[in-house]
Amino acid sequence: GVIAFLARLEAQAREAAVKQEELERQEEKLTRLKRRVEELRLQRDELRAKVDLQEKGQHGKEGVVSESAQSSAQAVVEWKIKSIKAMLQIFYLTGVSGKLTKRGVCFCISTAYEGTYLDSYHVDLLTKPEVQIHRHSIPIFIPLEQIANKYLQTDIRRFLAVLSEHLNAYVGRRYQAEQLQEHFSELMEGPLQKNSLCNLLVFNYNVSRKSKAFPLNARLLYGDLCRSLPTEVTVTCTPGAPAALAELATAHSDLFRRVALHKAFRSFGTAEESME
Repeated sequence: GVIAFLARLEAQAREAAVKQEELERQEEKLTRLKRRVEELRLQRDELRAKVDLQEKGQHGKEGVVSESAQSSAQAVVEWKIKSIKAMLQIFYLTGVSGKLTKRGVCFCISTAYEGTYLDSYHVDLLTKPEVQIHRHSIPIFIPLEQIANKYLQTDIRRFLAVLSEHLNAYVGRRYQAEQLQEHFSELMEGPLQKNSLCNLLVFNYNVSRKSKAFPLNARLLYGDLCRSLPTEVTVTCTPGAPAALAELATAHSDLFRRVALHKAFRSFGTAEESME
């Protein structure tokens, strides 16, 4: 009965964990490759610009000095425009797109979780006299000011990458909470408690739809705001619950750390069907 249920649950948890780890490895590899492509393209553009400047400088020596200076200045402007356009094209591959404006650049950060498109956020940057945020639609609880202070003046690419990580992690946590409420309400005891950033979730739930005598209490803390999986999980039993349920709570604690919340609950239903 309970022992067999635990064994099946643990086997399914291991299988889900292996799939999740493989998916995460693939995503990390893809991210590294995209960043490398970005770096190589920008290096290529910088080298081309330097060659253009040298060729125009040599050509200018044969003519009037003022014409040479003007030509060099124009080349620098063209190089900047070319670099920005290349950066916009590269970012498009990673969910970040943008367009030049009269006063700077407007970026659009598209977010998704497990291949499901969720929301888009905008950051409008001014580039003169220094780079600064003009307007944005970033939620107030995302540490935009902190990220901007750290990267905006020195590395716009890093600024956008870190901001994108925060936004994608947030919508991923929110998506999991919404899926839990939408598809597993029969297992929930009372409302799901969460904060605006969705980095703290507290809820009571039952192991199955049939047995509701001893609900479990779960507390999930997402200490890393750039991740959609919790860093700390505590699952406890109702006082007086059978010892087997305490073992199950321990297994669930480990499962919630490694598997998306709604997928973990889906495995509960699969295990229940297997028992039947």
